[in-house]
Amino acid sequence: MMTEGVSQVISIAEAAGAAILEVYRSGELGITQKDDDSPLTLADQRADQIIVQGLKDLTPSVPILTEESAQEEYGVRKGWETFWLVDPLDGTKEFIKRTGQFTVNIALITQGKPVLGVVYAPAIKLLYRAEKGGGAYRRDQNGERTVTSRQANRDDLSIVASRDHAGPQVEALKESFPGCGLKSMGSSLKLCLVAEGEADLYLRDGPTMEWDTGAAQAIVEEAGGSVTEWLETTGGDPLRYNKEVLRNPPFLVKGDQGLEVKLPA
Repeated sequence: MMTEGVSQVISIAEAAGAAILEVYRSGELGITQKDDDSPLTLADQRADQIIVQGLKDLTPSVPILTEESAQEEYGVRKGWETFWLVDPLDGTKEFIKRTGQFTVNIALITQGKPVLGVVYAPAIKLLYRAEKGGGAYRRDQNGERTVTSRQANRDDLSIVASRDHAGPQVEALKESFPGCGLKSMGSSLKLCLVAEGEADLYLRDGPTMEWDTGAAQAIVEEAGGSVTEWLETTGGDPLRYNKEVLRNPPFLVKGDQGLEVKLPA
């Protein structure tokens, strides 16, 4: 069942996706560099404007934190019980390389936890959605279906990794599961692969920000998996949101929460 709120958020994500595709197909990407040297395109900016306005119209009293908009100081944010967390274009490098593996991420965070998530990949017409207690769903050109993560088979694991950011611990993870398969994917679609049972594990030991993961974490958790801090030799607590520093710690995504993952010391 889809609530009216989720339906409206999907419409906002789709409107942002249409604006992104307009830029994508024009070839005029308007690429500039942000202060941290990461790329920014005209599509990021247009999608951000559409999402912020759409969410303001939907819930005028709920604050919005996006990658591209001006960010409130923690002194203001720490009082937020509930807020929208947005990455208007996750996978800007994939967008520039024209792989199609980029997404619009919209999450609703309550008390530091994602309670609603929409991940939309406009170039491949793929959408994932989840709402706390309501299950996780995937919609593509063949329709919509529920998604659940799968029980792990240690002798036949599939690990998903970033195209651009697979660090040394990912290699160690592969070595700890001999014979595992490796899938490469961009943006928050990596987490969604675990959610829908197409992969078992995703370890991210490189830098990410809260807006990179909030929406997809909602989907993974509703599908039966987990997204937890990675402490090198064991798993930690679920990723939390609205921290003073918005950077995520290293994290591990598991489809099967009972799967023990431990790297050599």
